[in-house]
Amino acid sequence: MITLSDKVYVDVLTEFSKDGLLIPKEITWEDGRKYEITRVKDKRRAANTKAGGVGERYTCVVDGKEIFLFYEDNNMWFMERAGA
Repeated sequence: MITLSDKVYVDVLTEFSKDGLLIPKEITWEDGRKYEITRVKDKRRAANTKAGGVGERYTCVVDGKEIFLFYEDNNMWFMERAGA
């Protein structure tokens, strides 16, 4: 069952490439901790089946681990809570 606590809205520092692509650079978690995104491996339109929501799914590398970061159609960023 999906609950609101499965989805965590986060602040994301971004930049635009010279080609106009939106590139996430840093995530600020709900407790204020900041995490640098060292690489964006993929970007595609996708749904999050665990936490709900749909948008652009960025496959990012943070602290050597692959994570999914979603940019919703409402211009908000979210992630799935660990263990959700």
